Amino acid sequence: MRLTATDLTIERGGRLIFSHLSFSLEGGEAVAVTGANGAGKSSLLRALAGLLKPVSGQIALSPKSETPLAEATHYLGHSDALKGVLTLTENLIFWASMLAAGTSKVEIGTTLQRFGLKSVANLPAAYLSAGQKRRAALARLLLAPRPIWLLDEPLTALDLASQAFLREVMQEHLASGGLIVAATHAALGVPAHELNMGAKLGELA
Repeated sequence: MRLTATDLTIERGGRLIFSHLSFSLEGGEAVAVTGANGAGKSSLLRALAGLLKPVSGQIALSPKSETPLAEATHYLGHSDALKGVLTLTENLIFWASMLAAGTSKVEIGTTLQRFGLKSVANLPAAYLSAGQKRRAALARLLLAPRPIWLLDEPLTALDLASQAFLREVMQEHLASGGLIVAATHAALGVPAHELNMGAKLGELA
């Protein structure tokens, strides 16, 4: 599997964010998107997720499939996207339904246990700490297998133990042939190319 971005130009609100960005990523590879605030890291992820239309350029996944690119991706943005009045389990049941995962309550319970959230499974999401909410958002990655993970500052609000666990989960995903594109100010902790949005665009280090 290969994810390719060719000559991408992105504008938001009439302002040029970046232009002529090209890169290619093979299955089993990760890229850490770095750069200063406002350089376009989040905009790139949103474009790859199909949430932001480029002014020009192309994004392609090969080999070609009838499945739209957006349905091959998990996008995790800054928001944890949890409904505060619903319990953590109810939130994950909702997301499993949205992702057409057909995930059972037993599987959701197993996922919560893996992310160290079993003890708060029946609490309303509003009562969770920032780190617990982040882990709950990350748990969605395992509810429905999708080959491309688009992660915006995935280590935010996580303690050292949770960061180590997320790195283990990311390594498992890469080992299975998945791809990861992560906007980050911190070291991902897995082998990754670097795409510096403040340097020459189109070059992976």
